[in-house]
Amino acid sequence: MIKIILCFCLLLPCSLTAKQLSFTKRAQDELYLFNYQWLDHQKAQQEISFNLSKAALFERFRLLKIYKSEFAQKSILRAVKKQLRQTPLEGAQAFFQQQNGKMTIQVKGLEEANVNRAYQEVKRLEQQETTKYFKENYYQPFTNHDNQLGIKVNHIDVANNSVADFKSLKGIILEKVSIQNIRKVTNYVLSFVQTIPYSTLESRGTSSGSGFNPPAKLIWENQGDCDSKMTLTATLLRALMPRIDMAMVYIDEHAFIGIAVPAQSGEMTVRFQGIEYVLAEPTGPALYPLGVLAPESELAINQGRYVVQAYHSDGTIEAPEQ
Repeated sequence: MIKIILCFCLLLPCSLTAKQLSFTKRAQDELYLFNYQWLDHQKAQQEISFNLSKAALFERFRLLKIYKSEFAQKSILRAVKKQLRQTPLEGAQAFFQQQNGKMTIQVKGLEEANVNRAYQEVKRLEQQETTKYFKENYYQPFTNHDNQLGIKVNHIDVANNSVADFKSLKGIILEKVSIQNIRKVTNYVLSFVQTIPYSTLESRGTSSGSGFNPPAKLIWENQGDCDSKMTLTATLLRALMPRIDMAMVYIDEHAFIGIAVPAQSGEMTVRFQGIEYVLAEPTGPALYPLGVLAPESELAINQGRYVVQAYHSDGTIEAPEQ
């Protein structure tokens, strides 16, 4: 039985609060033109204009819906039935039943050896179709730091499948950042995302998708929860710096990102699978630069109350120099 994991993103306090000065969007043939103005970490005014295709905005993640366990189970078992119709079990038969809202599979046959082999095949098909269903619908099992099991959006898959839509921003952003190094590029992206209005994370564990906005939808609606903003930040950084290693970091009620760059004195970091990541807060409304976390986030890291998912590079283009 999958436990419900309720978590609501923290509104991060800080002396310097994010400020979005303006946001506009307008149709332009098969594209939409977006314009943002905001104040960055130094209170300097920034502006960016870019296009996103209608396909990216309205078609890319049309299968990403609120996760419902009963619906998922029925879909998976339908796929298993289809597989068994195409390749029937040898010496046994599978029976599908629904009891108390839960679907079960029973395997029957005359010989125990055939039943055991058939049962193993059914379990293999069920696991195969579960993996396929989760992949196609952008979900994954997730265990938090307290070993509570749930289902959440696969933020890494969403980011990977969004990068192509945002590649046109690379030239735009690198032209605006006077010195093209990882830290300056990252802080530019952070200030942009932090100033986008915040919306509450409804439930990472089981509503899984309720309130989550994929990157293009976040831009369209000009709002996002912490998981959504973390995913947008990862998407933009991957589009800008294809070879940089990143990590998605989850704590109770919040999520942020890690960047694999050499840490400077006093910066918050985590080490995972032999790589040290400098941490960053994309959520806002606090304007935190790379390496600085909100007090609640810093406490969770220091106490070990976090989970890390690595988001390794897969590109071929060199990142800007450090």
